[in-house]
Amino acid sequence: MADDEDRVADLEARLADLMKEVDRYRSATEDALQQLDWCIGYFTGTNKQTIAKSLGANRAYIRRNLLDRAEQGLPTTNAES
Repeated sequence: MADDEDRVADLEARLADLMKEVDRYRSATEDALQQLDWCIGYFTGTNKQTIAKSLGANRAYIRRNLLDRAEQGLPTTNAES
């Protein structure tokens, strides 16, 4: 019985560690998306629409396929066209 309790405690500790790691990666992903938003806005503002559109597609892919989140509007509407 004590072995089962020890195993459960070990598994709960491991789960807590893994959740901390997930939170760390999620935070890093959110930071990267914010930087990508800035880049999209910069390239849109410098009339480099093709680059901004490509980055916008990458951003949408990351949100949809890696984060399982709905697509979000781009920082500027010009980048979508």
